Amino acid sequence: MGSSTSCVFCSIIDGSSDAAEVFRDDVVVMFLDIRPLFHGHTLVVPVDHHERLADLAPESIDGFFRRVQVLSDVMQDPFGAQGSFVAMNNIVSQSVPHLHVHVVPRTKGDGLKGFFWPRTKYDDDGQMGAVAAQLGVAFQTAWTAATEM
Repeated sequence: MGSSTSCVFCSIIDGSSDAAEVFRDDVVVMFLDIRPLFHGHTLVVPVDHHERLADLAPESIDGFFRRVQVLSDVMQDPFGAQGSFVAMNNIVSQSVPHLHVHVVPRTKGDGLKGFFWPRTKYDDDGQMGAVAAQLGVAFQTAWTAATEM
């Protein structure tokens, strides 16, 4: 489907806008949310512009969600989390009209309840970059292991 000139996520994918990237390949780009629920909150977006899950080609679903699955598993170690929260909106509550999945590290008692989500901030771009790099190494290691099976 290509890209949309007005889409902020497409501009991150094509490199014309900056983001704290975690991972990139020919299927997805992963980058930190600029308004994270918790540090490490990552958005996984398909490289091709699709607004809704229903727009993603059936043959692309496995590759896309396999990467989401691996990321949700590696969230624990870099952040001392006990698990992860994985979510996606379709049109309603979708702040950017480009399909994306939120993957967020979770710990019991972290304050995330229902749909009242606290937001946090990174201290600065350096901290955000360090978190992205740390998560990127963890994901790359797990992705390499998962794809060598």
